[in-house]
Amino acid sequence: MLPVVALVGRPNVGKSTLFNVLTRSRDALVADMPGVTRDRHYGVCRLGERPFVVVDTGGLSGTEEALDVLTAKQVRLAIEEAQVLVFVVDARDGLLAQDHVILGELRRSGKPIIVLVNKTDGLDLATAMAEFSVFGLAATLPASAAHNRGTEDLVDAIGPLLPEDADEEIAPEDDGSIRVAIVGRPNAGKSTLINRLLGEDRLIVSDVAGTTRDPIRVPLERDGKRYTLIDTAGVRRKARVEEAVEKFSVIKTLQSMAAAQVVVVMIDARENLADQDLTLIGHAIDEGRALVIAVNKWDGMDAYQREQCQRALERRLVFVEWAKTVFISALHGSGLRELMRAIVRAHAGATRELGSSELTRALEKAYESYQPPLVRGHAPKLRFAHPGGSNPPTIVIHGSRTKHIAPAYRRYLEGFFRKRFKIEGTPIRIDFRDGENPYAGKKNVLTEGQLRKRQRMIREMKRRK
Repeated sequence: MLPVVALVGRPNVGKSTLFNVLTRSRDALVADMPGVTRDRHYGVCRLGERPFVVVDTGGLSGTEEALDVLTAKQVRLAIEEAQVLVFVVDARDGLLAQDHVILGELRRSGKPIIVLVNKTDGLDLATAMAEFSVFGLAATLPASAAHNRGTEDLVDAIGPLLPEDADEEIAPEDDGSIRVAIVGRPNAGKSTLINRLLGEDRLIVSDVAGTTRDPIRVPLERDGKRYTLIDTAGVRRKARVEEAVEKFSVIKTLQSMAAAQVVVVMIDARENLADQDLTLIGHAIDEGRALVIAVNKWDGMDAYQREQCQRALERRLVFVEWAKTVFISALHGSGLRELMRAIVRAHAGATRELGSSELTRALEKAYESYQPPLVRGHAPKLRFAHPGGSNPPTIVIHGSRTKHIAPAYRRYLEGFFRKRFKIEGTPIRIDFRDGENPYAGKKNVLTEGQLRKRQRMIREMKRRK
């Protein structure tokens, strides 16, 4: 594996901004307020001669509140797995007592430490650096992450500290894993599910709604298959979203759905199906993503509650009958095997490759069984079909008068193709295209004989009148 470099420091000193600069991405959520980052966020820095993994961590505030304690636990896990520690401090705030406490903990780890004095833009550099000289560390560098200043010096300082025996092979961006986005309302159990699948406390889990803010990508190998699980922030109704950070979190969640291949919508069985759950399902369909519906917190419900929940789901999810509904308990692990099988089947359906000949034969069979309604006395003709892409499967149908085909007939064809090719767990898009009229724009020029015949017919009509 690549060597690991952890970014550690107080809240709001610029760790996430530095992470985005080093990884050349916008993966980490950045806001001018403390405590935005909570989970460990991983990325790869390729700026220097030797690439390495960068870990963005939450701020160590030193308080004993529930979320701060959980965040500190994640930071300590990052310190334990890192080979080099970058201690980020704020030049504008100056040297604080909490900085001494954090540095003491970093020193006890026995790992190389680099002090990065961030936010030095607009300040007297000598004065700002002199204040942090009391740390007694030779590797103390000035920087302004927001303006990408000092990052090259930081990368050059990290290089010699990396272990020589580290494996420097970088996994390709598309490593063949199934990208799965876990989405849902706040406190639906998304982080709990990922922790259960991983078998470790990789993500912070709390009863406080809105704990997760950044989309966190986590690799998983299970039953011989590789997955990339994307934990996302809970999405509430638009009217309830007030904080700017939550708005950015929702945008990141929607972007994660677009980047995924399979979307798992988690529903709290004890709160039944809410309108916001249907909205998330609609977003997944609009993006054309394969869909699995996971009903969480199924344990502890009696038979009557389960029956009522199932009836409500059957009634309100009739528009996505093709999506598999799995009842699970993320806390206790029940139903997870069935959930992973549903994800694999949905991914297989979304990425299935269809041939033009088999699609055309299926189209002919569907047309013979049920023809589209007449349009001005003429029936639309459907001549042939061919594949137009995958994820979602797209079928392009060529014919005439296809612009007038009713939505009901489109749904009929979608259901026919789904049943014919046994495609489940993914929407199917059908694109109708009208064939060009070869006589469009051409004028029929009459011959001399046709002109004489036309004149005789005109004279005969006048004579009869």
